[in-house]
Amino acid sequence: MIGPEFIVRVEDLSYQYPRSASPVLRDINLHIRKGEFLGIVGPTGAGKTTLCLALNGIVPQIHGGRFFGRVTLAGLDTVETPIHRLAQHVAMVFQDPETQLVTNSVEDEVAFPLENLSIPREEIMRRIPWALRAVRLDGKQAKHPSELSGGEKQRLAIAAALAMQPEVLVLDEPTSQLDPQGSHEVFATVHELNSRLGITVVLASHASEELAEHADRLVLLARGELVATDTPARLFSQAQWMEQNALRPPQVVTFFQVLGKRGVRVPTVPVTLAEAIHTYAALRPAIEVRPPLSPPGSEKTLPDGVGSFEGGVSSRERPVALSLQDVAYAYPDGTRALQGVSLSVQRGEYAIIIGQNGAGKTTLVKQCLHLLEPAAGTVMLNGQDVCRLQVSEIAQRVGFVSQNPDNQIFTSSVEAEVAFALRHLGIPKGESQARVEESLLLMGLTLWRKSHPLSLSKGDRARVVTAAVLAMRPDILIFDEPTTGQDYAGARRILGVSQALHRSGKTVLVVTHHLHLMPGYAERAVIMGKGLILLDAPLRVAYHADEVLRSTHLLAPQIIRLAQHMQAIEQMQLPIMTPEELAACIRPRPQSPRHPPPGAAAPPVATGGRP
Repeated sequence: MIGPEFIVRVEDLSYQYPRSASPVLRDINLHIRKGEFLGIVGPTGAGKTTLCLALNGIVPQIHGGRFFGRVTLAGLDTVETPIHRLAQHVAMVFQDPETQLVTNSVEDEVAFPLENLSIPREEIMRRIPWALRAVRLDGKQAKHPSELSGGEKQRLAIAAALAMQPEVLVLDEPTSQLDPQGSHEVFATVHELNSRLGITVVLASHASEELAEHADRLVLLARGELVATDTPARLFSQAQWMEQNALRPPQVVTFFQVLGKRGVRVPTVPVTLAEAIHTYAALRPAIEVRPPLSPPGSEKTLPDGVGSFEGGVSSRERPVALSLQDVAYAYPDGTRALQGVSLSVQRGEYAIIIGQNGAGKTTLVKQCLHLLEPAAGTVMLNGQDVCRLQVSEIAQRVGFVSQNPDNQIFTSSVEAEVAFALRHLGIPKGESQARVEESLLLMGLTLWRKSHPLSLSKGDRARVVTAAVLAMRPDILIFDEPTTGQDYAGARRILGVSQALHRSGKTVLVVTHHLHLMPGYAERAVIMGKGLILLDAPLRVAYHADEVLRSTHLLAPQIIRLAQHMQAIEQMQLPIMTPEELAACIRPRPQSPRHPPPGAAAPPVATGGRP
């Protein structure tokens, strides 16, 4: 239960990084109660990470810069108190796990901060397996952190912080690289630490569904200012605030808001799945639910202009762009990442590869690029064995944006980074400059052309790498987790570019955990688990393959889980993919008066006023 004591006080905080033209935080005032679960939301560049760093003294003690105001944590001034003393009270999980993994084994990584705090050995040995179980890394104690996937590295960083059992746990986008089930489990674990042990949690994230379920209060930052602070129920239900600040509300919020516009009276918009199920039960007497599909043989489509069920993969034969036949690969430590995988991607297709962390997704992509040599099987690129092609030849045909953008950054300015490959390929200067301008504009990077790429946020660095790849104009684009660390607007920008490339005839392959973003873009889903392809199907079919998804630690998007609950009650199939599609299946009962009358304004769909 939240007590009256404030464990964190932020008073008139403004901060400007060295060599930065303007402050990244402006006049922030925020008090956090002991035992509170506080979520920080806002668009990319809003100042979320900087605020997190100010809570443990890294800003300004490590970064320098101009710091105004005062921050205290557990009564300690974060400017005057050495970081090693603050670390006894606050633990930090960074967005990029590479920045905080320092030892040679998973077990040592969890033990390292505990040893620095002089925790007794017996207690350390008790906490290590508990922390690793909490993030699904038990059994990997002896692995070197470099042998883990990106998501597994992030889970390890979280385990090391959880093991410290601090008074305050600060997490900056801790689940951005995790599979949906892993994200759910981390939020549940953090919530348990908060509720059972009373640890104060400050968590910056774009994961609106999880924050709605677990956070006591949300802080909305925009352009370095604290714009609003309120409960998840009130903040997420304010559609105008969400749109103005490039935020995505939980899918159930969008669903009930659309219902309100369709004439269904919704007194209070729910923000969690459990609340949505309860609200739907209350609305049932006043609504009709109609299945979205016409009877077999009918040419009709979904109601109100929603697309057809199969929606996607053309039956027309197209040439094969990428082909893997019985490909196997094992890493030096014995991990069997691919076990006889066969897959064909047609030219001009848009497919996604999904599955749990460590399922083999990135390894499969590296096989396509000949970054790894298959132990068995063949990989063909436009009919040619990739083992017989030079890396430079592959790079001109296949553009690749890796999971960690820092691995692809070589120069000291955004503009030079985008031009780097073009210069080495001998592209004429005039054409090269035109391609650079086009790519910078597409990715919204024109204003940052002279900035050093590493001075940008991780989400912006990913856009720099994407721009550099686009400038090469390859026929095949492969994106490995392109929306990681992006706000909703940034994610839509990148996916919009991928969609435009697909419509121009390019082949697009996306590795992702963000299933909720992909309807409207991808045609097909390849579900992987433990080095195998578990299902290869049209996107809509794959999203409703609940047992297959769960077998590889994936959760269907929130709106699909609501639809599955509804179809069990209504005894009908509701194979939808978006909130708008589900809302299109519902209308007020004829005997119930429509609200509002024709021509009247839609009723408010959320209680409370401006956050």
